[in-house]
Amino acid sequence: MKRILSIVLAVLTVASVFAFASCADTAETTPKMGLGVYSAASKASNAEGETKGVGQVAITAAAVLVDADGKVVKCVIDTADNKAEYTSDGKAVANDSFKTKYELGKDYNMVAYGGATKEWYEQADAFAALVVGKTASEIKALVAESKKGTDEVINAGCTITIEEFVLAVDKAIANATDSAATASSTLKLGMYTELTGKDATADKVGENKLETTVFAAALGADGKIAVASSDCVQVAFTFDTKGASTYDLTAKIESKKDKGAAYGMSQWGTDLNGDGTVKEWIDQAAAFNAACAGKTVAEIKALMADNNYGVADLQSAGCTILVSGFVKAAEKIG
Repeated sequence: MKRILSIVLAVLTVASVFAFASCADTAETTPKMGLGVYSAASKASNAEGETKGVGQVAITAAAVLVDADGKVVKCVIDTADNKAEYTSDGKAVANDSFKTKYELGKDYNMVAYGGATKEWYEQADAFAALVVGKTASEIKALVAESKKGTDEVINAGCTITIEEFVLAVDKAIANATDSAATASSTLKLGMYTELTGKDATADKVGENKLETTVFAAALGADGKIAVASSDCVQVAFTFDTKGASTYDLTAKIESKKDKGAAYGMSQWGTDLNGDGTVKEWIDQAAAFNAACAGKTVAEIKALMADNNYGVADLQSAGCTILVSGFVKAAEKIG
């Protein structure tokens, strides 16, 4: 009897060891994190009389956590559908209030005026939930010929066009890199837009430039950021002294991260650090992202000095550009 009891205890001990090892492996799993941004301009109209000219661009951002098999663990999506206006006498119209579709929530009014059964944010959430467990190729297959989703997508509660979602998610998966996030991390996404304008003159076209900064982060249970990622999209809608649009709607819009070294900051930027070099935008953004690790969203604000540049430690770490856009986008996830 003692021999049988000893065997049983030994088996249970081995099983416990394997169970503990299995749990440890699961707990230590660190999915990759990626951010993808897809942008497309939809309008660049002429101003006529009292009717303002309008430039419109939709910037869709997706953040994902991806496991070792390339399957999405978590996904969040948002779209900044922004407009820039100008008058028939070539003046740029100011605007300091921009909200994403997700931020608008029920005020987006897809149900009230679009005949939909769910608001935009609910449909975006439905799509984000649906892609969990899928690979990039499986997610691409969710697009039907109409740019809407397949029956699987529609049945999941997303009846709007999803092509932009898929393109952003696909880029996010492709951009995913090793991270300190875990499968239980909370994934968040913030988008901040500011507008700067210049009136047209006889010698030069005017412009109203939209700049949207995107900040994504995976947060732990303690509210501290495990890993962060940033990007930025600039679109300058141009016009002449009569408010006629000179913007090329066929032009491809690339984010600063997409442009990489071609953005040209190292060639044309200002050496604020005094070491004779200027890092590319992607490197400076990476320095900002790294500085966010281990901080709460509230603590990120302390990375910005009164002049909207980074504090001394951040500049020494390699981020010498204006960081107000990063910080304001990060504050949106709080």
